Amino acid sequence: MTASAADLRVSVVQFEAAPADKAGNLATVRRLAMSAAEDGSRLVVFPEMCLVAYWHLTTSTTERLRELAEPADGPLVRALKEIAADLGVGIGAGFLESDGDELFNSYAVCFPDGTVHIHRKLHAFEHEAISSGSDYTVFDTPWGVRMAILICWDNNLVENVRAVALLGATVLIAPHQTGGTSSRSPHGMKVIPSELWRDRFENPEALREAVDGPNGRGWLLRWLPARAHDNGIFLLFSNGIGPDDDEIRTGNAMILDPYGRIVAETPVADEAVVTADLDMDLLPLSTGRRWLLGRRPELYGVLTQRSGLERDARTARHSDVPVPDDFRIEG
Repeated sequence: MTASAADLRVSVVQFEAAPADKAGNLATVRRLAMSAAEDGSRLVVFPEMCLVAYWHLTTSTTERLRELAEPADGPLVRALKEIAADLGVGIGAGFLESDGDELFNSYAVCFPDGTVHIHRKLHAFEHEAISSGSDYTVFDTPWGVRMAILICWDNNLVENVRAVALLGATVLIAPHQTGGTSSRSPHGMKVIPSELWRDRFENPEALREAVDGPNGRGWLLRWLPARAHDNGIFLLFSNGIGPDDDEIRTGNAMILDPYGRIVAETPVADEAVVTADLDMDLLPLSTGRRWLLGRRPELYGVLTQRSGLERDARTARHSDVPVPDDFRIEG
């Protein structure tokens, strides 16, 4: 770690992406990234799929998805590279990637020197035509800090965050489009009534209560701090806010330290930039990082065995079929 990394200023952003409006969303990214850069940030993290918007993809035709998708070296990522170079900051944003006949829910992190790192969501469930990625994305940065990217549901599976920590990541970029979803679980998230967003200026307290409640921030706090704490890793959570097709995203952009503490978060249910300094001196003795040294890998073979009941991400996310009572892996 270099001396310049001892105090790394970063920002996470929440905003309402416009469906299929690449130019408009790019303009929003540039505007908000400029604001963060003026505040001294060196990395600005935007939400999942924010360059084309998200939930409308689930009901789009495959042909429409192909019209919206671009290759990793296409105009959208080139534009992100230009913004990063112009502002002198790292920029991360989500887009729909095409690679031959395959489509991916992808996320690009672009650095001012022209370096680009692209992660493909490991557990893509949005559309039968969108494939899941197959690789972890962990990389070194200009600030001497090793980072990783996990998109939305990637973070819900605890194995993924542990894996990137073991690959050396100390900062996790975690872009989402979540909150206000229609969970199959009886005590999971539920939708937020659209009228709360429509009436947000007349009754802002009701909207704020909803996005901070069990269908938004309350749900996040059941598990998000644990990902940071248990792995001794900073976590940069960005998210959409407002209408996302037929759901309302809850924002709740926040930055967590390696102890799972919230360093900074947004106080508004609106477009926002949340900025904080990451104190890298917290890492060496953080609880989760020390726990990594107490691992006994010889015991963990069960983690790589198949049960025979595995489901693809789309089925696992959308199915109403219960997990069998006798689910187990025979040791």
